[in-house]
Amino acid sequence: MPDGLQTDDHLLTTVEALEAHYGTPLDRSIWKEQDHLTEHYRALVEASPFAILATAGPEGLDCSPRGDPTGFVSVLDPKTVAIPDRPGNNRVDSLKNIVRDPRIALLFLMPGIGYTMRINGRARISIDPELLEKFPVHGKLPRSVILVTVESAYFQCPKAVVRAKLWEPDSRVDPDSLPTMGEMLAFYAPQPVDAEKFDREYPEHMKKVMY
Repeated sequence: MPDGLQTDDHLLTTVEALEAHYGTPLDRSIWKEQDHLTEHYRALVEASPFAILATAGPEGLDCSPRGDPTGFVSVLDPKTVAIPDRPGNNRVDSLKNIVRDPRIALLFLMPGIGYTMRINGRARISIDPELLEKFPVHGKLPRSVILVTVESAYFQCPKAVVRAKLWEPDSRVDPDSLPTMGEMLAFYAPQPVDAEKFDREYPEHMKKVMY
């Protein structure tokens, strides 16, 4: 075990210890937080084609990506946003969590923009036909809609995105340097999987089942 991890002597285990170590929060980190979506915050949500959705349940935590055409998350009013849930692998981990623990957190990214948008609140799941009809893509409706009541909303400064060089072309990862989806499935599956065939056919398959 690396030096410094052999004992608990250097662990921060209380709020008081954290505050003593990190100091006082910046004023702007406090007053930027609102209990609803302001005009500015609404604009950020509507400019995002990608969000990360975090939930909690009896089995633990879950963090799931959500993406669609820009503005896919609809701001119904300053306290409510609606997220269409598209077809997936049917694990529905996030949805299982929501029906047992409504707490939810959202992180919105906007390509080319450094700062991000965050929403914390409580969620419920609707299959109201009239609501589903508001979210067609290519003539296909979502399986359900996640309705989020906003409890806190604020933008996050761009430090993390800048450190990661997330939007810089030189930071793009060479796909050949990573295992393919087919290779990983072939490794983990209990039955034989033709990795090369999977990787060759999956892009066309994805087009058919994405919506």
